[in-house]
Amino acid sequence: MGNELGADDQASLFIGAKSGGDGAQALVLKRANRHGLIAGATGTGKTVTLQIMAEGFSRAGVPVFMADVKGDLSGMAMPGSPTHKAHENLVKRAADIGVGTLTYADNPVVFWDLFGEQGHPVRTTVSEMGALLLARLLGLNDTQEGVLAIAFKVADDQGLLLLDLKDLKQMLVYCADNAKELATSYGNVTTQSVGAIQRQLLGLESQGGDRFFSEPALDIKDLIVVGEDGRGQVNILAADRLMGSPKLYATFLLWMLSELFEELPEVGDPEKPKLVFFFDEAHLLFNEAPKALLDKIEQVVRLIRSKGVGVYFITQNPIDIPDDIAGQLGNRVQHALRAFTPRDQKAVKAAAQTFRQNPAVNVETAILELKTGEALVSLLMADGAPTPVERVLIRPPASRLGPIEPSERKVILSVSPVAGKYEETIDRESAFERLSAKAAETAQAQSAGKAEAEERKAALAKAKEDAAAARAYKQTTMGKFEKAAMSTATSAANQLGRRLVRGLLGSLFKGR
Repeated sequence: MGNELGADDQASLFIGAKSGGDGAQALVLKRANRHGLIAGATGTGKTVTLQIMAEGFSRAGVPVFMADVKGDLSGMAMPGSPTHKAHENLVKRAADIGVGTLTYADNPVVFWDLFGEQGHPVRTTVSEMGALLLARLLGLNDTQEGVLAIAFKVADDQGLLLLDLKDLKQMLVYCADNAKELATSYGNVTTQSVGAIQRQLLGLESQGGDRFFSEPALDIKDLIVVGEDGRGQVNILAADRLMGSPKLYATFLLWMLSELFEELPEVGDPEKPKLVFFFDEAHLLFNEAPKALLDKIEQVVRLIRSKGVGVYFITQNPIDIPDDIAGQLGNRVQHALRAFTPRDQKAVKAAAQTFRQNPAVNVETAILELKTGEALVSLLMADGAPTPVERVLIRPPASRLGPIEPSERKVILSVSPVAGKYEETIDRESAFERLSAKAAETAQAQSAGKAEAEERKAALAKAKEDAAAARAYKQTTMGKFEKAAMSTATSAANQLGRRLVRGLLGSLFKGR
């Protein structure tokens, strides 16, 4: 852009102004970590507002992370073009708000994708996610959360790595099979709780959780990069497919914010943020989310400010954001709303009440009258107080409006600073392999023991059979011997008797 009224300076980002350059609105970098909201109905210009803010942060040396729901934000990797159908309107907009000469420029973009299709894969491990965060994500009750914590503790004590979902599922099976042994040291593990957790994990896996939970895990430092030219890296997450998996999207959001909170040091309110997050279609994060999950998001958003991280939610309706979280969003850009339903009318009133009033602006009326690319803006000043709301035109972007071509994306990925680092999945030995091997050894030992028992049983049966045969043989042999002996004795007796008879008769005859 030029260096007139609409140019950024070292301390702020120019967002927009009234026609003629009056009422200019600039985002103070020192207050950019106080979070923000970009809201408005479909087609009112939210994406362009997000784009120009991300461009401004990058030029100021602040890395950016953003979810690209429709694919439109990928155009930030390429400069705008005078041949684009919107060029004349953009030139006119620049002149109207005092930007001066409209110049086009690209941004240092790195593409990411949880599914590894349109960007570098984004992964983490089950251990890095942790039992508490995972339990809240899965909506587990207190008992089930306790069982999950036991599984993590047993894995730690036995040196078993929980890297992916199959590791965790196998660990839960092990805990269920050894519940009696574990009860004394860790607490009760019921098959009902294990079954409930397994069902929730199955749902997460069906949404793509098996790809997210694996290695190599993302190094957060690869997101917080400032190039040699002083521009912050613009990280764009392909989220068009991810929007169909709201549970996985929520998992990713919480993990990223939690990792940043743990990794980054306390800095209070730095001169400019260390990193800025933009989460488009924010309502998908909160729809049907359990209370525990909302509490966790609220806690992380509140605390991460002191780490120098700004979080900006983009949604169609401002009442999509829970009150506890909305109350922490200091920088607000409100595009047009449509009051067709009672809910829409409620949203208009709610939006009007969140702005610092300006006697010159009737907020409730203006929200319904805003044109595409026009918004109600209230940003935090250097002293932390919000500016009175102004109705302004949003500055035009320097990068391309709309998505890039697949061939262009391919080239950008090939020259990315992290090209080749995350593409190949690593599946090292972990809980699944070790527990499976242990189960196989146990089964083999049981099989061998059973076979040995069968052999002993067969041997005993054979011994009994042989003993019975021996007894039968003995009885048969003894019977024959006794009969023969008796026959012999009888024969001998008969012969003796005959001899005696002959002897008596002989002596008788001799006496005569």
